[in-house]
Amino acid sequence: MEEVVKEMQSNTDNKEIQKEEEKKEESISVEEQLKQKEEEIKHWKEMALRYAAEVDNLKKVFKREKEEYYKFALETVFKEILPSIDNLERALEAFEQSENKEALKEGVELTLRSIIQTLEKFGLKQFIPSVGEPFVPHLHEALSTEEHPEIPNGSITKVYQKGYKLHDRIIRPALVCVCVSKKEEKEGNLQQNKEEENIIENE
Repeated sequence: MEEVVKEMQSNTDNKEIQKEEEKKEESISVEEQLKQKEEEIKHWKEMALRYAAEVDNLKKVFKREKEEYYKFALETVFKEILPSIDNLERALEAFEQSENKEALKEGVELTLRSIIQTLEKFGLKQFIPSVGEPFVPHLHEALSTEEHPEIPNGSITKVYQKGYKLHDRIIRPALVCVCVSKKEEKEGNLQQNKEEENIIENE
């Protein structure tokens, strides 16, 4: 009987020892996992900082390149125009010495044509409205109005200055004179006078 009790006691002790060892193993395993996770966190934190630094450097590079681009964007255009400027300067020098005005005029006309062709290469184009063409506000700017027996109201009677567009954008409208009837002209003058009176009263 005593042997049975001792054996049972021994088994109980062994189980307790085994449980304690298992607890120790679990404790070591948790510590190892924590260390592993901490190392992973440290690694990803370093990676995040490195990527943030790289992004910051890229932003600086892009900003510098953008500034350089805008600073020298017209370099090619200017290089193309420089020969024409040289020719105009030579024409001015020749004007003081030469009496052949026709030859000088022809040289200046050729130089002007060269400048216009150069600018057209980069998308700048002249446009000249025709007399009798309808007035279009975004293409034309009216400097004056007049009656005209052969041109309909709202159409162009004179062109004072050519217009220019860069690709599809108007950068300078053409300056024109527009045909109006006497009645419309009087109404326009009355409206202008009223606006001027209102401005004076408000002041």
